[in-house]
Amino acid sequence: MAHKIKTIAVMTGGGDCPGLNAVIRAVTKAAISKYGIKVWGIEDGYLGLIEKRLHPLSYENVSHILSLGGTILGSNNTSNPFKYPVESRTGGSTGSPQRKVILKDVSDSCVRTLAAKKIDALVCIGGDGTQTCAAGLAKKGLTVIGVPKTIDNDLWGTDVTFGFDTAVTTATEAIDKLRTTASSHHRVMVVEVMGRYAGWIALHSGIAGGGDVILIPEIPYRLEKVCDFVMKRNSWGKSYSIVVVAEGAKEVGGKMVVRETVAYSPEPIRLGGIASKLAGQIEQATKLEARSVTLGYIQRGGTPTPYDRILATSFGFEAMELLVNGIKNRLVVMKNGKLSSVPLSQVAGKTRTVPINSPLIKAARAVNTCFGD
Repeated sequence: MAHKIKTIAVMTGGGDCPGLNAVIRAVTKAAISKYGIKVWGIEDGYLGLIEKRLHPLSYENVSHILSLGGTILGSNNTSNPFKYPVESRTGGSTGSPQRKVILKDVSDSCVRTLAAKKIDALVCIGGDGTQTCAAGLAKKGLTVIGVPKTIDNDLWGTDVTFGFDTAVTTATEAIDKLRTTASSHHRVMVVEVMGRYAGWIALHSGIAGGGDVILIPEIPYRLEKVCDFVMKRNSWGKSYSIVVVAEGAKEVGGKMVVRETVAYSPEPIRLGGIASKLAGQIEQATKLEARSVTLGYIQRGGTPTPYDRILATSFGFEAMELLVNGIKNRLVVMKNGKLSSVPLSQVAGKTRTVPINSPLIKAARAVNTCFGD
């Protein structure tokens, strides 16, 4: 063994995702049963680390959680240890104290919390935001291994993230169900799926569900192209159409549809509403009845697919293998069907988008799928 590690901590950050528990299980069981390493669980992601909420994980704690969705540790996608909102009171012009929120770097406190528990290494399970913070903690001397999680499949450095397959399966099943009601009522059904800057879910579920129109952030669409295609289908005797749209899709020269802005969050922009907007535009332009459905958080929930359980288990085991072999500050990845790793510093702040020349896009176009361009 190249590097003797006695104690590790594991955390799940960002949005919840099917397969998180499978990683926690793999990391904990491998650490305890194969290497005799003690494991701590950090509650609610970086928020739990900031608030010093950790508890020991036993072999029994992680038994029977392989098929369980969500995360037994809890998660949080609004806390950044390098930009943590803290309320500060200052004197006002009238002499009464005024409340002001400032962003404070509490990362040193996080490092001290881990040191107090004699934790030698940290396994961070999460997406871009989580891994960006993990890279920052690594610069402060922590031994960190990242595990790629996001249903959006947009984390740079890996060909696939766990949770994506389950989300695509959920979205595809929804599209299949919506097809029957669209057909019965001769409607245009606009289905909004997740995907802020990358259209992986829309592309895969759109193809799997036989979507007639697929709109993704990587290909800005023209409304008239979408409407013309829907009208052509109608003239061909197709009494309904299915439009699958990523939440981050936008018109040529337009902007993403923003649902709300959350102050002090690492990701303050909350998208949502493109399906409703698009359905109204299509109905007005074509005079065909159109309805919108936003799948939202249903894509994050439920039991992980067998593929995601296997991938998550493989990632968790590989994270432990890297640590015990003295390799640190890396992100476990899957490249060309093989487990590997890349430096955390290279992952931070990057997004893996759908290539415009993707074979999947070419295949979809070949079966007469419209991308609105």
